[in-house]
Amino acid sequence: MNTVSTVNTANTANTVRTPARTVGLDHAAIGADGWCRQARRYDSPNCDARPEGVAVELLVIHAISLPAGRFGGPHIADLFTNRLDFAFDPSFADLRGVTVSAHFLVRRDGAVLQFVSCNERAWHAGVSCFGGRDQCNDFSVGIEMEGSDHVAFSPAQYQSLAVLSVALGSRYPLAVLAGHEHIAPGRKTDPGPFFRWENLAESMLTCAGQSGFPPPAGGARLVVAHRLVAALCALINVNGCTRKK
Repeated sequence: MNTVSTVNTANTANTVRTPARTVGLDHAAIGADGWCRQARRYDSPNCDARPEGVAVELLVIHAISLPAGRFGGPHIADLFTNRLDFAFDPSFADLRGVTVSAHFLVRRDGAVLQFVSCNERAWHAGVSCFGGRDQCNDFSVGIEMEGSDHVAFSPAQYQSLAVLSVALGSRYPLAVLAGHEHIAPGRKTDPGPFFRWENLAESMLTCAGQSGFPPPAGGARLVVAHRLVAALCALINVNGCTRKK
């Protein structure tokens, strides 16, 4: 998903206020059923079975806000569960008939929501290709970060995303992490220029170390993948290339 507005306020009646206590993940585990017990569960109908014999090898990071650039409301969860009030904002008219979901959403305060079992295929990537393979939904887990192309992500979001990524690497043979912009170049730009891949890599190493156990193989591979993607993004910026929608 992509966002384009720089506005950073939500309608008062629909704002979920950040509590004083930390609500982000400090630990997580993915069960054999593909659900994270530490996340808030909101079942989405927008999913189906993965192709038989296809392993979960790719972790895709997205960014989303509804309405664009406004944070804290219920609209993302409503979109993923087909309950969006199209009359709330004129921009929602473009979403009529759209059936999408992600496996997880990480809120600005670090709270994590889960919509689809990781054992199933969520409809998050759209037309996509990675490593010469089309249809990334078949072999990926999708995580939406509440944010936009114009606003920095919060420390609580990096913390929760790191914990969740390490947990996913412990359950599945994840080997690669990419942004939506990397699997749909020219069509998508998220998670965007304000997403700091190096921050996520450092947070993942910290999370693995705090667990008291050696980093799981999947988690270790993901840390390397983070750094490779960060290096690639830095090279693109140095060369002055631009990434378009």
